[in-house]
Amino acid sequence: MKRIIAVNSNCYHGFSIEEAIEGMQAAGFHCTELTATKGWTEHVFPTMPFRYLCSVQDKLEAANIRPFAMSGHTNLMDTERIGDFLANMRLAAFFGADFIVSSIGEAHLKDQAVASNAEVARHIRDLLPYLEQYDLQLVLENHGEHSTGQAIKEIVNLVGSERVRINFDTANGIYFADVNPTLDLPACVDKVAYLHVKDKIGGKGEWNFPALGKGSVDFPQLLKVLDQAGNNSPFSIEIEFTKAGPKDLAEVNQAVADSASYLKSLGLEI
Repeated sequence: MKRIIAVNSNCYHGFSIEEAIEGMQAAGFHCTELTATKGWTEHVFPTMPFRYLCSVQDKLEAANIRPFAMSGHTNLMDTERIGDFLANMRLAAFFGADFIVSSIGEAHLKDQAVASNAEVARHIRDLLPYLEQYDLQLVLENHGEHSTGQAIKEIVNLVGSERVRINFDTANGIYFADVNPTLDLPACVDKVAYLHVKDKIGGKGEWNFPALGKGSVDFPQLLKVLDQAGNNSPFSIEIEFTKAGPKDLAEVNQAVADSASYLKSLGLEI
């Protein structure tokens, strides 16, 4: 089965979803991860008018781009935000997505004590009926306090459901914990169902995520790990530039096109 290779619409943070669709189409992509992250990138969002959301569907269909996943990042440990995540689940189902992506969030209880992995897993397990209802797979991203795939694997194992797996971000381990992804991925690859394919310049705490092939992430080695494990999980390209952001839309479109060329050079089909 051909590996799905998509563009995360978050690459177009600061630009419209219509501009993102045009850029993805021009670069030859046929799948996208739509971003519905409150207060950050709201390319689609549950509070948007129904007619507008339908117009986005129409534009995606006209561009032959399938919205197979949704980035619905919410702090899953904050009970007051669970309603937001459930709305994102419903929106993902509206677009026909198979995956919903989220990090766990800051795993603190009300008294600021750090929650145990068992407590985190219990919160996530409460979402299982909704994942069944909307026929979605929740993929948890290594991020923040849970910055490695190994850390997420421990929680996924405690949840104990095929509906919950790992979204392995290839650069977050470096950014948050100075962990090499080529060492982290082998330890969790059996629970990985999705990857944010992101490059990285610099070390821990340095916000610099260029087009694929422009940084230090060893993608050929990561591909080798996946191939040896028989893991054909989807790739969602994520380009976040520097803290200054891209200078204009043309720079984003070029980075997306360059990333496509790089993956093709590795023998992958877009």
